[in-house]
Amino acid sequence: MALEKESETYQRELPALQAHEGKFVLIQGDGVVDVFDSYEDAVKDGYNRFGVDTPFMVKQILAVERIQYMTRDITFPCRT
Repeated sequence: MALEKESETYQRELPALQAHEGKFVLIQGDGVVDVFDSYEDAVKDGYNRFGVDTPFMVKQILAVERIQYMTRDITFPCRT
């Protein structure tokens, strides 16, 4: 799974990160790199540090994750 290690790092570090709730964390591998005020700043720093070939994750720090529900009963117009 893509970014599996980074997702595990986020979950492991979430208790400490909650002091920065609402901000954005940059994670690469097993480590929290830094916390940023904006998503854009975190992504820029990630590309500056790791380039385009090394995966990293930017995630908003939230104590409670927002769940979005989707339905499979959506119908799309068919072209014939």
